[in-house]
Amino acid sequence: MTRGADSPATEAAASLLDALVVLGVRHVVVSPGSRSQALALAAQELERQGRIALHVRIDERDAGFTALGIGREARVPAVVICTSGTAVANLLPAALEAHHAGVPMLLLTADRPPELRGVGANQTTDQTRILLPAARFFAEARTPEGGADEAEEARDLAVRAFVAAAAGSVQGVAQLNLPYREPLAGPLPGWFADGGRGADDLAERARGLVEEASDPVILEQGPRTIVVAGADAGPDAEVLAHQGGWPLVAEIVSGSRYGRRVVRGYREALRHDALGGAVERVVVLGHPTLSRETTALLSRTDVEVIAARGAGEDLDLSGRTRAADQIAVAPGEPDRAWLGAWMEWSAAHAADLETAAPDLAGLQSADPRERLGAVRAELAAVRRKLDREQLVAGVWRATWPHDRLLFGSSRLVRVADEVLGGKKVPVHANRGLAGIDGTIATGVGIALASQREGEPGVTRVLLGDLALLHDAGGLLLPPGELRPRIQVVVGNDGGGTIFDGLEVAQTASPQAMDRVQYTPHEVDVASLAAAYGWEHVRATTRAELDQALTTAITGPQIVEVPLDR
Repeated sequence: MTRGADSPATEAAASLLDALVVLGVRHVVVSPGSRSQALALAAQELERQGRIALHVRIDERDAGFTALGIGREARVPAVVICTSGTAVANLLPAALEAHHAGVPMLLLTADRPPELRGVGANQTTDQTRILLPAARFFAEARTPEGGADEAEEARDLAVRAFVAAAAGSVQGVAQLNLPYREPLAGPLPGWFADGGRGADDLAERARGLVEEASDPVILEQGPRTIVVAGADAGPDAEVLAHQGGWPLVAEIVSGSRYGRRVVRGYREALRHDALGGAVERVVVLGHPTLSRETTALLSRTDVEVIAARGAGEDLDLSGRTRAADQIAVAPGEPDRAWLGAWMEWSAAHAADLETAAPDLAGLQSADPRERLGAVRAELAAVRRKLDREQLVAGVWRATWPHDRLLFGSSRLVRVADEVLGGKKVPVHANRGLAGIDGTIATGVGIALASQREGEPGVTRVLLGDLALLHDAGGLLLPPGELRPRIQVVVGNDGGGTIFDGLEVAQTASPQAMDRVQYTPHEVDVASLAAAYGWEHVRATTRAELDQALTTAITGPQIVEVPLDR
């Protein structure tokens, strides 16, 4: 086979991607473009060989969020390939979320060579600074010219970028800016088409770059302590609470809301003098964002706060918070009275969201009037119009450990946080910056990563109508690619009613609220689903919702639930 030296860009692209696959990359997301064609064609060859799963997206913004979802689920970075110019800028929203949430991501941004910069060349801007707020690692490759040492340079860049994105205790975003000259594509090198260069010493190089973890902070018994689990805290928070014998305040997006230490009704408890008012020490894992009560507690200067180090900036609302790479519990007798008070509160504040059991005696009664009354009561329960509490409860009830659940940054996540109980299910949420950007694409990425090897389960995305419309482009799935089992469950109240709970609702006129806050719309969600080839189901009652969520699905589906404004 003709070697790729006919195009130095092709040789460099093949060397870089081959090394990233050897290091562990299994997903590549491509947004097609001219300057990036060498990278895209090399990625297609890797797909042909079965070494990666390839996902093609028209919109770089959705490409970034698809990679974000893959990284969230797999904890291994997906690679995003894009062309130069505004394409790179469109990666910024997903890169910022990945940075603040600690999600691994590798961005390969093709660029013009140095001689075409700053001279008005087409599709050319300063790409070295566009992603600067988000990238924990940035490097610009040398423009390939066919030199003998370029393949080794590309492999070295791959190692450095992969380690920066994925190998630390905190993960994040790495960007490689790749300036290519024409010819931008040529025949792939023979070694690449034959299956790559092999492992070589890449793993050893990567191990040499991984920083050693610092000694853990050891927590002694004594101070009245609670564990706060924010977004992405995961099972570690539940383990820590169990080991310490401490109450666990776990946001619904934490992945920690399960076990015997979970506190129901935690917001009100944090306002209670004998509970929240008596806290002396808080241990924080993840990124808490859903309640003002938690924010107020973490801002108190009379409370000792130890926070597990996360992505982005360290948590320090009080100005006195101590960051820790690792946290451990010292042996000792826990304060059982302190834990007991919180557990007693929790038992008394469990929300009852279940429909009352049928009146079996009435249904079987020989008295026609009594039997008719029981039938009417049962029909009323089945036909009851859904509200937000019943919607979040229905989705929670239908989701199990083999499923995935992604909460959008909508009003529904706050309702879920207030009313749902404990359950050990895999939960995701883009709460790094808590934006509504790319929620559908993130969910698709989670589904692609969790179902790649034929694993069972459904990925559900629970979001509001504005989050759906903000990422309508995320519904576009190319023909020939895996169509994952995903349900986008949208609570449609015709606008952004989350603003009802903010200060603006107390001061703005109804006309002003409608015009610049609610963002009312008249979108036909069924037609939107049809345009993108998604199945559409409309559920208005508990029975219809349960049927939609428990009926087997084979591909993408939108479940629309109309809600009162």
